[in-house]
Amino acid sequence: MQLTNYTEYALRVLLFLGALEPGEKTNIKEISRAFSISENHLSKIVYELGKEGFIETIRGRNGGIRLAKKPEDICIGTVVRHTEDNLSLVECFAGHGNHCIITPVCGLKHVLHEALEAFLRVLDSYTLADLLANKHHLQSIFQQKRS
Repeated sequence: MQLTNYTEYALRVLLFLGALEPGEKTNIKEISRAFSISENHLSKIVYELGKEGFIETIRGRNGGIRLAKKPEDICIGTVVRHTEDNLSLVECFAGHGNHCIITPVCGLKHVLHEALEAFLRVLDSYTLADLLANKHHLQSIFQQKRS
């Protein structure tokens, strides 16, 4: 299974914001520069993360973006579920398209569903705070990109 770039970039945005000092804000341009990701693409991601309540955007002269929740309250599994359009590992998960003739008796579908649930369970066991255990190292890397 491979997550989309959209999800990967959303997680990177959260890591960048989580590495900021409490109360500090940043902007899309800084995140874009740090990861060499298009500002336009990041704008869409930041909008969705804000809509889902993971981050807050503050408009105006002293505006910027920052986490809307504490890192320990941001579940990685929840972020992945919100950012992935399709977690169907195989066609029969989606319930559309060509109908496989063995679906009614297929054991593979159940095995793959169990594997997907295990994958999501592992992600659910981690928060952004867990991923920020090396926060000081992240800060130094991001600081180099900000300069």
